[in-house]
Amino acid sequence: MAPDCEIEGAIAAPISMEGIRGTLTPDAPLAKLVWFKAGGAADWLFEPADLGDLREFLIKLGGDLPVMALGLGSNLIVRDGGVPGVVVRLGKAFAKVADLDDHVLECGGGASGILVSSTARDAGIAGLEFLRGIPGTVGGFVRMNGGAYGREVADVLIDCDVILPGGRPVRLPAKDLRYTYRHSALPEGAVVVSARLQGTPGDPAAIGAEMDRIATAREESQPLRTKTGGSTFKNPDGDKAWRLVDVAGCRGMTRGGAQVSEKHTNFLINTGDATSADIEGLGEDVRRKVYAETGVMLEWEIQRVGRP
Repeated sequence: MAPDCEIEGAIAAPISMEGIRGTLTPDAPLAKLVWFKAGGAADWLFEPADLGDLREFLIKLGGDLPVMALGLGSNLIVRDGGVPGVVVRLGKAFAKVADLDDHVLECGGGASGILVSSTARDAGIAGLEFLRGIPGTVGGFVRMNGGAYGREVADVLIDCDVILPGGRPVRLPAKDLRYTYRHSALPEGAVVVSARLQGTPGDPAAIGAEMDRIATAREESQPLRTKTGGSTFKNPDGDKAWRLVDVAGCRGMTRGGAQVSEKHTNFLINTGDATSADIEGLGEDVRRKVYAETGVMLEWEIQRVGRP
């Protein structure tokens, strides 16, 4: 019987797709889906039709293959050998944002930071302006405790709904994520499908002005119009990663088609034809030079996934 789900190509699916309405693509190129525009393919890319479809798919998968959620691909290096198992990409059905009253927003895991902050502004909800400055989706923010301009997700998250690899839905209060700087205890392979964020009463005009300030600050200081992955390294306690990279003489340093940004030294850029090995290798070169110069070993903030 023909599957209900659309399967691109002729490779047999890892499970019966009967009743699944999303799209499953074998050997799916990921470079076009990540900001660096580099890297290999996913063994399988699943784009669910909606929440029920995602649950059904993961139940059928039964935890037998690794699962990785992909948002906007902004803080991510996909290695050139591709990603094993299934990459789940949340589409429009997961990109909604709703005002729940009491200055709480319910946000789909696929909603962008710009959409969340704009919705908050229009509803007179302050405290979420910083999300305007984070490239990515709610799912990525929640997993990474995303932050910018003095605020982070740990400051505003009430709870989140996730689907575990076997398909079980769980609501996790913020305290269960045990947030630290750019890190959470979210289980490996869990897909964040929604989150509730707490704001405070605010004036839409003032909120909009703060969002504009953040947007302008990003534009002036970051290489936004390049193929980049955002902040590369975590800021060490009491210091800034960009300063250490600069002190070590790494501004403009290259490896293959990858370069340390001249504009902001905590950003790596793909100048045109970089492989993910170039980008990750350049990051490791920078870490070694910074350590040799300052004694500080920078920690990666960008997630690196897949096979070399």
